[in-house]
Amino acid sequence: MQHFSELNLCSALQNNLDKNEFITPTPVQAQAIPPLMEGRDVVATAQTGTGKTLAFSIPVIQALAAVPRTKTIKVLILSPTRELAIQIDAAFRQLAEGMRIRTAVVVGGMSETNQLRDIQAGAEVVIATPGRLCDYLERRLINLSRTATVVLDEADRMLDMGFLPSLRIILDHLPAKRHTMLFSATMDQSLAGLVASYVQNPVRIAVEACVQTAARIDLFCYEVAQGSKFDLLEHLLKHEKGSFLVFVATKEGADRLTKFLERGGHNVTSIHGDRSQSQRNKALESFKDGACRVLVATDVAARGIHVDDIAHVVNYDLPQEAENFIHRVGRTGRAGARGASWTFVTPLERSDVRNYERTLGIQVQYRELPSLPRPIGLITDLDAFLASMSANQPSTDAPKPAATRTFRATRRRR
Repeated sequence: MQHFSELNLCSALQNNLDKNEFITPTPVQAQAIPPLMEGRDVVATAQTGTGKTLAFSIPVIQALAAVPRTKTIKVLILSPTRELAIQIDAAFRQLAEGMRIRTAVVVGGMSETNQLRDIQAGAEVVIATPGRLCDYLERRLINLSRTATVVLDEADRMLDMGFLPSLRIILDHLPAKRHTMLFSATMDQSLAGLVASYVQNPVRIAVEACVQTAARIDLFCYEVAQGSKFDLLEHLLKHEKGSFLVFVATKEGADRLTKFLERGGHNVTSIHGDRSQSQRNKALESFKDGACRVLVATDVAARGIHVDDIAHVVNYDLPQEAENFIHRVGRTGRAGARGASWTFVTPLERSDVRNYERTLGIQVQYRELPSLPRPIGLITDLDAFLASMSANQPSTDAPKPAATRTFRATRRRR
């Protein structure tokens, strides 16, 4: 398939594709859509940013257009995070505009009343995170007995987040005879076991090596002292054009770095596990529309950020797992654009980077550290520096013991 126009689609769906300038399919779309439209189960591995949402949305919408409207849930789409579920819903609505297909988003951190209202109003498509959906199933607030199609999007991430028991509960509530679509960036043993148990004779699709980064992303690396990371980030912000998505290890670190950048005059916002859904939505929208040039995030948001024009991804702190490196850098270089990834590594972390290269089959380009405005290692206590800058301003934060105020790259999962 070279063009979407080659598909036998209803006129409304084809018009929406044309209106949104979806003309040429990506490799995963070209390989997955034809068998999905034939009713085959599909298991597809493709890296982040390759168009998987469209790959399953087109067959789902086409199938819904061919059957009478009923107030039953016909399609279930499972997503690892609230952000991704919300973005899938937005993309789905855009593609199904004018077709009277009702959707409902079922996620934590948002109004349960509104979600149940949308379901009871006759949603044919439910886009859910596993945790909230299991809660609804246990309370008998949702009925999946007639749900003939299920999509598992970012399936490996759902397993990484500990959702395997929830996924088994959900899949056991679905009819035995169903259409299953599973999309993932990676395929490990646990996911292979899930496929063997719940997917029937699937068409298997692998677009590029499932753990390799896209050729359109330049992978740069700086070896830098922990205390000079901020100066290096400032240097990049000054000398590189475009937006920046900066990943840190912890939510506390995200808040501190965001505050520090704000003090430096940058338009910055943040996303992490302690922010409410409304705060996350506002942060993401301000980043999307350019009101904020910099978004600071933890790995909890790595798969929930789908913005086509992110110019730079910065690994301010190294990810805990090699696979998360892929998911982070995959936020740039999307929609055919070229992107850059900048990884800050301390001398003690050299072996970690070498392990990423071996495990992922990649090669980073080490760059010479630029001349920074302050000597290496001078700024090791960001909180102390912030305090000196805001000495004349009221503060609600109690001072921390000096021994605990170093801005560390604590490498634990958030």
